Amino acid sequence: MTYDLVIFDNDGVLVDSEPISNRLLAAYLTELGHPTSYEDSIRDYMGSAMHRIHELVLERRGERLPAEFDDVFHRRVFAAFERELRPVAGAVDVLEKLAADEVPYCVASSGSHERIRVGHRTTGLDRWFEESRIFSSQDVGKGKPAPDLFLYAAERMGVSPSRCVVVEDSPLGVQAAVAAGMDVYGFTAMTPADRLAGATQLFSDMGELSGLLA
Repeated sequence: MTYDLVIFDNDGVLVDSEPISNRLLAAYLTELGHPTSYEDSIRDYMGSAMHRIHELVLERRGERLPAEFDDVFHRRVFAAFERELRPVAGAVDVLEKLAADEVPYCVASSGSHERIRVGHRTTGLDRWFEESRIFSSQDVGKGKPAPDLFLYAAERMGVSPSRCVVVEDSPLGVQAAVAAGMDVYGFTAMTPADRLAGATQLFSDMGELSGLLA
């Protein structure tokens, strides 16, 4: 099938941020008295909007995270991005091919607009994403696995959900795309294939994506 819009997740799909942010999230939660390993963070929080972290900690521990949690976490993450962040291998080639073929694309991320922008500036991906191509869970007030963000992105880009394909690397993202009535290609570089059940197609190397989209 030829699609009228390719919707990219950001973290782990375009920018190789998941190892950085989950390492820091696990350390910060542990520091606050909520012991969390890197593996725990990947399993429980990868692909989540910030509100879900607060909700899960409250549900499991009966305690609220401090009011300054988001600000402190983002400061730590952005500082680490400046030192360490790189594009996902092969992502630039995919974007170049889509642009050359005039295939519409955008990014729809659980992260904030600021997080997306910091990551794109640091990695040089900002040249591919003017403001009209960037959508965040901030825009809809609800993160994945709710379909709201993907439906909002499709509406703003003027494309029917049935004509969209989502590129995702998290179970929450795959669930959101399926709920939105969109095809979804599951990227298994960091996530075991069995955790992306429901994806239309699975792939492990970003270099494969252009061929799949063709």
